[in-house]
Formats: sequence, C-alpha cells, structure tokens
Amino acid sequence: MYTAAGQPDREQLVQRFVPLVKRIAYHLLARLPANVQLDDLVQNGMLGLLDAMDRFQEGFGAQFETYASQRIRGAMLDGLRENDWLPRQLRRELRRIEGMINKLEHEHGRVPSEAELAEALEVPLADYQRTLQDARGHQILYLEDFSGEEGEDFLERHFTDNDADPLKLLEDKSLKQALVAGIEHLPEREKLMMALYYEKELNLREIGEVMGVTESRVCQLHSQAIARLRSQMMDKVPMLKKRKEKALG
Repeated sequence: MYTAAGQPDREQLVQRFVPLVKRIAYHLLARLPANVQLDDLVQNGMLGLLDAMDRFQEGFGAQFETYASQRIRGAMLDGLRENDWLPRQLRRELRRIEGMINKLEHEHGRVPSEAELAEALEVPLADYQRTLQDARGHQILYLEDFSGEEGEDFLERHFTDNDADPLKLLEDKSLKQALVAGIEHLPEREKLMMALYYEKELNLREIGEVMGVTESRVCQLHSQAIARLRSQMMDKVPMLKKRKEKALG
C-alpha cells in the first residue's frame, strides 16, 4: 500500500476501501427515501474516504477503518442535507408526532401505542403508518438541532478550532446518556428492531425475516422508534431542550 518512495499509494488504498464505502452506502440507503440514489451516496462517501486518508496519520489498519467509516458516513449525510432529501412538510409532521409522543408519555406514564398516537393526532391508523413509511431516513439528530440563538450553527462555532473534532463535540455525555436511556425505554419490538439494525447491521429485509413482518413494516417501526427517541432526548439533552422550549414559546 506504499510507493517506492515510502508514501501511501492512494490508488491502491482507494481500491482497498471501496467495498467499505459501498457497504456503508447500502446500509444507509435502506432507511432513506426512494428518490435517493446509491451512486450519489457512494460518490459522497468516496470524498469522505479521501478526506480520511488526508487526515489520518497512523497507518491504514483496523483503526483507520473505524475512523474512515465515520468520515464516509458523515460525508454521505452532508450530501443528503445539502439536497434537502426529507420534505419540510414531512419533517413538520414528524415533529408533530414527536410532540404527541411526549405529551401522551407524560399524561399516561408509559409509551403510547400506534393506535393511541393516531387517535390523539386525529388521523386514521393507516395514514399514521403511511407517514412513518414516508419518513424512511428520519434521523435521531439533525444539524439544525444544534442551531444557536441567532441561527449560528453548532459546528460552525467550533470548527474554527483546529484542535476540535466535531464528532467528539457531538458526543456529549448527556446526549449519550439520553440515547441509551431512550433505547431502554422503547417497546420491546422496537428495541429488537434497533438492535438488529444498528448492532447486528442487518438490512430491513433481513430484519423483517427475523421478526416475521414485511420490510415496509420494519421501516415503520424504525421511523416510530426514532420519533420516540427524539421526543425523549428533546426533554433530557440541554442543547436540544433549549431548542424545543424556544420553538414552543
């Protein structure tokens, strides 16, 4: 993987890690809207791979692959954000669902069922599930969640510091604690689905086979689990709670 001059051979390294880029792209594509193209994800992922090669200085073994995976996935998500792939109207509907989840949990002291949520939102259950289906790709956190008081972006405030790694800044202790607690609080069916997807890295079809449901149903469960997690984290993570209070008030 090195030239005669002892420098990393970029062409060989790129070929070595192309399967990693494609694997991450396929995994991400499974929970994105149908209009997102695999080639676009791969192209952005390759930019992330090249960036990782430029930044990483300790060799190209397992540690590099872990580092590169973060950069590759981040580059793919950046490309998706630039294209605004999740319609604003759908984003508003999801925030409405998150708010109702939060309201019902506080009223009843437990996680609400799909039927209860649909009734509270005054929509037929089939329409509620269709919204979840359309929301494939809904994320636990969005870049806009970290906006400051005057529209100043969280990453922009910190990225000027060359020693600050934005990934580490996002790995706030309260954020991680809230996420772990939120996952534990999920209904067992959704908790299983999240474990199969994020820990076992199964795709939606494989998860459906394990759980005995259709791929589209897995997609609905994923979107609902994400909505539950966002609802809980908006109450527990200081920077997100502040944004929620500002939006409500």
